[in-house]
Amino acid sequence: EATLDLAERRRIRSAIRELQRQELERDEEALASKRFRPEHGSHRQDNKENWPQSQHLEEEQQAALAALSQQLETITSVEELTKLLRAAGEYEERKVIRAAIRKLRAEEIKAATLAGNVQSSQ
Repeated sequence: EATLDLAERRRIRSAIRELQRQELERDEEALASKRFRPEHGSHRQDNKENWPQSQHLEEEQQAALAALSQQLETITSVEELTKLLRAAGEYEERKVIRAAIRKLRAEEIKAATLAGNVQSSQ
């Protein structure tokens, strides 16, 4: 119903905004829980005889990711990291490279902010 009371209209609008915010939070939580759902154990149960082999492959992958992470720390160019990202085939590799890019960009922003603060103080 339409109301002429401005205070009541404000309360209604703020209640609607609050409900929309809560709905958005619930949607984000649902999305996050789907995105980070743990892997189903059925795959490993089906391949019990292959367990040592899969465990060995997982260890190799972790070692390769650690080596990649160390290599990425020496790269200081976002362009180089972007080229590596495009060439990477595995999801985990891309994830590590993206993290390195975010870290490098954060360092660049921090350096620019510090430089701006130094100039403004002078």
